[in-house]
Amino acid sequence: MQPITLNEPFRAVFYAPFYVAEARGLFAAQGVEVRRDTAGDPSKAAENLLAGRADIAWSGPMRPMMLRDRDPSCPLRSFCAVVMKDPFLLVGRGPNPGFTLADLSRLRFGAVTEVPTPWWCLQDDLRRAGIDPATLNLAPGRPMAENAAAVAAGTLDVAQVFEPHAALLEAKGGAVWHRAADRGPSAYTAFYATEQRIAERSTEFEAMIRAMAEALAWIVQALPEEIAAAIAPSFPDVPRAALTTALARYQALELWSPTPHFPRAAFEQLRGAMTTAGILKGVPDFDTCVDEAIVARALGA
Repeated sequence: MQPITLNEPFRAVFYAPFYVAEARGLFAAQGVEVRRDTAGDPSKAAENLLAGRADIAWSGPMRPMMLRDRDPSCPLRSFCAVVMKDPFLLVGRGPNPGFTLADLSRLRFGAVTEVPTPWWCLQDDLRRAGIDPATLNLAPGRPMAENAAAVAAGTLDVAQVFEPHAALLEAKGGAVWHRAADRGPSAYTAFYATEQRIAERSTEFEAMIRAMAEALAWIVQALPEEIAAAIAPSFPDVPRAALTTALARYQALELWSPTPHFPRAAFEQLRGAMTTAGILKGVPDFDTCVDEAIVARALGA
């Protein structure tokens, strides 16, 4: 097999199964050499795939959905489900066990700006709860780390973050007020590639899917300390205690898909949130945007 160039969009704890597959040598054990590059953002990863600079990437299935909605000839397709719940959290300065989304309208709130999907999904949750997102007291757009620091300083009431920002804030007395994963299935991360690359590199991609199946099976039953030890080299600036806390939370939330098969309910939730946010004009079809056949071939079922 020829080496595979894999793009990660950016570094994130909720991408742990991919780092586990590397750290435990699961790609190599399947006979495929994977060379991972960091694109820097999801848009760049998609550009690299379309330009042929990368063979495969992982990112939100929102990318093929959005691009195919704009241009039906777009060749990108998702496959191999990995993160099928929303990894984002609402954090505050101290415990708030009675918090509900309705409380956001009276609080200073910092939404995620680095990526769009969590804000689209939260807006959809708000609308379903009868709350107009336009009524929120939104802080100026800042990175998650700055919003978490503002919460700790008391200049912001609540922030939308992913791990390890929540665990790091907890170490300073902060608390998680709301877990987006509690809404249920939500399509957050899978592999994706062009249809041409899927056809050309199907042998290698199927091997990678089998490796991810092993990684997903391992991460469900491993101790958080074991997962942290495996992926710690990918997070040299995160204290081990915070990394372990973050992974334990995600594991308890069942954030990661039990198998690489893509659940339709997760796709439909994301499509609905993107529609209510005004991102999608049409109704992208699951079978057009997702290639389940390659997963079935890889796993024999």
